[in-house]
Amino acid sequence: MILKSVEEAIRAASFLIQPNSLCFLEKAAEQISRCYGRGGKILIAGNGGSLCDAIHFAEELTGQFREKRSALPAIALADPGHMSCVANDMGFDAVFSRGVEAFGKPEDLFIALSTSGNSLNLVKALEKAKGMCLGTIAFLGKTGGKMKGMADLEWIVSGFSYSDRIQEAHMAAIHIIIEAVESRLFYAPETVLTSS
Repeated sequence: MILKSVEEAIRAASFLIQPNSLCFLEKAAEQISRCYGRGGKILIAGNGGSLCDAIHFAEELTGQFREKRSALPAIALADPGHMSCVANDMGFDAVFSRGVEAFGKPEDLFIALSTSGNSLNLVKALEKAKGMCLGTIAFLGKTGGKMKGMADLEWIVSGFSYSDRIQEAHMAAIHIIIEAVESRLFYAPETVLTSS
């Protein structure tokens, strides 16, 4: 059983080397870098393990990933007070769209993480983000679900029955994208931002 699980984890990681995955990684890094270059911030959301990944994504940007550099603004829509208030008063389907409405500006970028693509709260958040003229990226799994085709840029990790392997691929992609963003913004010859 353990060997089979290890083989599945390796298969999830190897999904990143597919041409469409490499294209997504490049375009996502470019889109995030452009957002920061125009003075925007990143809003990130997900449910369950994907919300934990959203928090991880945000802290790697507000903190630092590999080298010392200036902080990059990112918010995981994960505040328990906000989420319980909105869920109680407006329904759980509104928790992320309300966060986008509160914090989003046209120069910003909204990133949705969903292993199924069927989370209605993320569908509504993408709709709100697009209505407010934010850029959008979706990390999806399985068939892409209801969210397929909704974002400006999407990546669907297909071929896995369970969320854990999809999340493993998503997190590896997140780390690679952050590394590329840092390189573009701080260490490339055409550096956009300066480190403090």
